[in-house]
Amino acid sequence: MIAMNANSSGPLLQLLSNGLQIWIRGQCDDVGELKLNLQGSALQLLRGKLEGVSLTARKVSFQKLPLLRAELKSGALQAHINPSNPGQPIQLSHPFTIDGEVVLSGADLNRALASDRWRWLGDLISEQLMGLTPLQTLSIDDDLLELQAAVIATQDPVRARFGLQAAEGTIQITQLETGKSFLLPMDPGIHIDKANLKAGQLILQGKATVSP
Repeated sequence: MIAMNANSSGPLLQLLSNGLQIWIRGQCDDVGELKLNLQGSALQLLRGKLEGVSLTARKVSFQKLPLLRAELKSGALQAHINPSNPGQPIQLSHPFTIDGEVVLSGADLNRALASDRWRWLGDLISEQLMGLTPLQTLSIDDDLLELQAAVIATQDPVRARFGLQAAEGTIQITQLETGKSFLLPMDPGIHIDKANLKAGQLILQGKATVSP
């Protein structure tokens, strides 16, 4: 068995690593730092197969969600190698699983929920839990979530604090005062196992199925 990173020597190993990096970056809006480790035997690699990939990335934007950090591991991969196409030297041919942890800062999450891409989700959370829209701000205070929603009749926003945990494969947000809770809508290919707030960050652990 061998493990290699993106700087591994050997043309085939470098091609596989470079190809996977190109594919991963193509799935994201932006990637600041990316490190890969490939696991597999030499024979498997020659056949375009890998037992798995572990990935560490920092400052990633995925579907307009800014991630501070992502640490992920994949299941087995099957790939077609095409050295003649430097822009896409590797093509993944079958769905595969990934599991691991992603971290978002409260400030980045607040900006994301104010964006055109995710404003609907912020307003949905505010409406379901506070009966008000639009969501004005979201912040994380240690292990609690605070939401503020604007009220037309007054200049002062309504504030409420919430707990957060994983439930039913997604994220459950619960208002501390009333106990009212709301399950976030989740992509059916994603399953959240753990969710918690700490030091101004949202930390999620779970698994997903990726279809190339």
